[in-house]
Amino acid sequence: LNPHVQWLSDLGMDDSQVARTIVRFPRLFSYSLANKCRPVLQYLRDLGFADSQIVRVLERVPMLLSYSLKRLVHRMTILKAQGPLTEVSVGKMTLTDARFAARHEHLA
Repeated sequence: LNPHVQWLSDLGMDDSQVARTIVRFPRLFSYSLANKCRPVLQYLRDLGFADSQIVRVLERVPMLLSYSLKRLVHRMTILKAQGPLTEVSVGKMTLTDARFAARHEHLA
């Protein structure tokens, strides 16, 4: 198996979830598991997300793996100021910088 496919499977994705994630975000194969994907996964775990929740988030928003930790931390800090983080709030990470700032500028 491709290491990225194995990583998603090890996270708890079934074959159909892996396939949907890869179809939605084929660039995943270009990212380093050690330097990009695993640190993002660990950060989400550190925020209190269970692997089952992370699976649903990545299936819905796989491009989350493309963001730098700096961007993730900044945006998650702003989103946490609104209340508990949920799978839905993590989905807001995909907004453009301008749209994110417009919706959350009062919290920045």
